[in-house]
Amino acid sequence: MTAHPLFDIGGRTALVTGSSRGIGLALARGLAEAGCTVVLNGRDPDRLADAAASLPGDRVHTAAFDVTDGPSVAAGIADVEERVGPLDILVNNAGMQLRAPLLEFTDTDWHRILDTNLTSAFLVGRETARRMTERGHGKIINICSLQSEVARPGIAPYAATKGALKMLTKGMCADWGPYGVQVNGLGPGYIETELTRPLVEDEEFSAWVRRRTPAGRWGRTEDLVGGVLFLASPAADFVSGQVLYVDGGMTSVL
Repeated sequence: MTAHPLFDIGGRTALVTGSSRGIGLALARGLAEAGCTVVLNGRDPDRLADAAASLPGDRVHTAAFDVTDGPSVAAGIADVEERVGPLDILVNNAGMQLRAPLLEFTDTDWHRILDTNLTSAFLVGRETARRMTERGHGKIINICSLQSEVARPGIAPYAATKGALKMLTKGMCADWGPYGVQVNGLGPGYIETELTRPLVEDEEFSAWVRRRTPAGRWGRTEDLVGGVLFLASPAADFVSGQVLYVDGGMTSVL
């Protein structure tokens, strides 16, 4: 049995921000395995080169630029399109977490998490959409979060950025949908990565995650790949402004 052609994204070109490790690298790998030319983005050229070497095929490229800096983004996207080709798919994955009680959260950390999780998606999305809207097609996928809907103590700034990213996704849909660009979000739940390893190894917290999640386990990075492939494919041509939560059911239960 062959795959339905609506899910065929072979030959398309995708940029994944923050993709030298973790969720971003897993999504890039899934896109490469689906036949895409993939561009990995981050700020460390050496780490990007190592990540690229771990992906299948010979159509993997890297682009080192700072997604929180407007001029750097403009130059980076221009370079990618000149060097690799027109972008069909953008995955805004770059993000960070800073945990601290809200009363103790510093101004510097507030602006840092806002720039990384929200402003970067605006800057890279806007620059990519300039070209996608002119061409009349494109897919933008913003990596939102379970915390786009709910919060826990100690992560209020992170939840604020992810909630705002959900609404930025809807706003991008409103502005760019008439030009053939679909913009959606993917909302991971608690996913096991090297960055969440301390939480996974915290027996009390890990037990809470398993109890709270109907699927009864932490998510794996590969659990997110199918959602991105769907949202990047022709099967989602009439899907826009939505957030697909891949959280084992956590957002659905009390």
